[in-house]
Parts: sequence; C-alpha cells; structure tokens
Amino acid sequence: MRTLQRVPTTSPITGQIVAAFGRSFLVKTVSGAALSCVMRGKKGGVACGDVVEVQPTESGQGVIENIMPRSALLYRSDAFREKLIAANITQVIIVVAAVPSFSEELINRCIAAAENQRIKVLIVLNKADLIQPTSTASNILSLYRELGYSLLQLSAKTDIEPLLPHLYDHLSVLVGQSGMGKSTLINALIPAAERATSGISVALDTGRHTTTHARLYHLDDNSRIIDSPGMQEFGLHHIDRDALAWGFVEFRQYMGRCRFNNCRHANEPGCALAQAVQEGRISARRFAFYQKLAK
Repeated sequence: MRTLQRVPTTSPITGQIVAAFGRSFLVKTVSGAALSCVMRGKKGGVACGDVVEVQPTESGQGVIENIMPRSALLYRSDAFREKLIAANITQVIIVVAAVPSFSEELINRCIAAAENQRIKVLIVLNKADLIQPTSTASNILSLYRELGYSLLQLSAKTDIEPLLPHLYDHLSVLVGQSGMGKSTLINALIPAAERATSGISVALDTGRHTTTHARLYHLDDNSRIIDSPGMQEFGLHHIDRDALAWGFVEFRQYMGRCRFNNCRHANEPGCALAQAVQEGRISARRFAFYQKLAK
C-alpha cells in the first residue's frame, strides 16, 4: 500500500504594507523581513498602512490573503473608481505652499475626507522662507486655525524641527498638490529616503509629479509617516450629502435646525446654515465650498 506524503504548508505571516506600487506591494513582516507581494484574486484594494496576512511563496515573495480590520481608511473617489491613499492612519497632514499657489478647494476636500473617518488634521504651510507670499497664504489659512485645525509654518529645506512634536505617537500621511514640498519634507525627516524632488513650472504655476508610489517610513518607535503621490483633485463621490455637511465642523451645531427635514442647504427657505452665514457665524467662503462640493 502506498503511503501518501503530507505536503508541508506554511502558516500565513502578519505584516504591514509599507509601499504600494499599483498591483504589487512591499510588506514588512513582524519579524522584520520584507516580502514583495500581490493580492490573491479580486478581494478589494489594499493601501499603504494596511495590516495583512501573507502566504509566503518563493524566496522574498508572497500573496496577500487577508486584510485585517482597519481603524481608518483615507481614499478618494469619482463615479467610476476609488483610489486608496492610506490605511490605519491617525493624522492627515495637508502640505501647502504659497508657490506654486495652492487650491483651497482641495484643502476642504481633504478635510472633509479626514473628518469622515475621524482622522486628525494638520495643515503645514511649507516654504516659509518665501516671506511675503507666505504671509499672504497664512492670512488665507487663518480661517482653518479659527475652526480648530492646527496650522504650522515651516521651511522643510532649512528647519524641520517644528514638525517633530506633531508627529509623535501618530501614523501620519502627507497629502497635497505636486510642488508643495512633500518629498523635501520627507527627505528632511529621513535623509536615507532620498525621495525624488523637482522644481516647479513658473509659467503654469504648478509642481511636477516626482512621487510615484506611497511609502511608509518609521521615524522612531512612536512616529511613522506615509508619503503619497501629489494630487490635483480629491473626489468625494463616496460621501453622501449629510456626511459631507457633518465634515464641515462649524456646521454641526446647526444640523437638524432647518425648517425642512430634507433641507439641502442650497436655496431653501429657513436653512439654518444659510442663516448662520448671514449672521457671520459661519464663513461665507466655507459655505460656498460646501455648496460646490454638494453639487
């Protein structure tokens, strides 16, 4: 009688995605090993920061079998697809600069997405060595400080120290337009990262894309940070109208106080938000951003 030999199997290994390259991912396991992995089948997307179970295959490679429950997921979407940015983060750092000019609408979109996941927001105004343009930008951004969001001015090229206390005990993700200095900021924090940087187009008033994939870096035992590719838009198709309004923190005390239960806060009579704007208790600028996003 032939004896059937048992084929040895390897138990799945737990690890965290530290880099995302489209359909392939770099996973750092609990033992400290790095595996180049792909997803098995079509089980949904994974993002930098995800904790996953990996089935090792050949040397240095593996297959992602499971995604562990997330504490938060930052992503953008349109009517056709979703773009995952980072998972399990505790802080979104929106990086802006006076040159090239930043999009205030993009800031509001990022904040709304972060509030939807109950993630802390920090706005970093980089390139503070450009004194006059930075002063103008700071005046624009003072609105967000008044709303309770932390606003930090610095120059990543000259002094990164002011940022360090804000990173402690957080898994942060950097988001923002190209040209704002995210990669310069990462290089200042972690010189070994050697993230590619590039100049800006003065004629077009835009930055050039240099970061092509998300990457997670360990600063110390208590601080980690994810650098993400620059973006020019941040779709919020996955957030419904009510959740979007909730994402504007100054609106919350007025929610449910409109004359009509189904008020869309557009042009309906008796809108509590519109009344608060008229009385100067809500910024007309922020309300206009909300109405544009709600459409």
